[in-house]
Amino acid sequence: MSTNIELRQLSPEELEARVAELKQQIFEMKGKLNTGVLDSTADLAKTRRLVARCRTLSREKQLGIVRKAKTETRKGKGKE
Repeated sequence: MSTNIELRQLSPEELEARVAELKQQIFEMKGKLNTGVLDSTADLAKTRRLVARCRTLSREKQLGIVRKAKTETRKGKGKE
């Protein structure tokens, strides 16, 4: 799976190609699920989320939204 940092480096065209590839994977997974061959149903949900992430990043680029990478660590936050 790709991380958000890797996906943000892709162009909108590459993101759309990635979405098409992932949708093909979902189609194949659904066929395996229906025949009882799919090993992990969690992979189907993960792939759907990745499609949504790619589409979101593509839309952000269309709108010109720039998000900063999180540089702070969360050390010291939470229960001590």
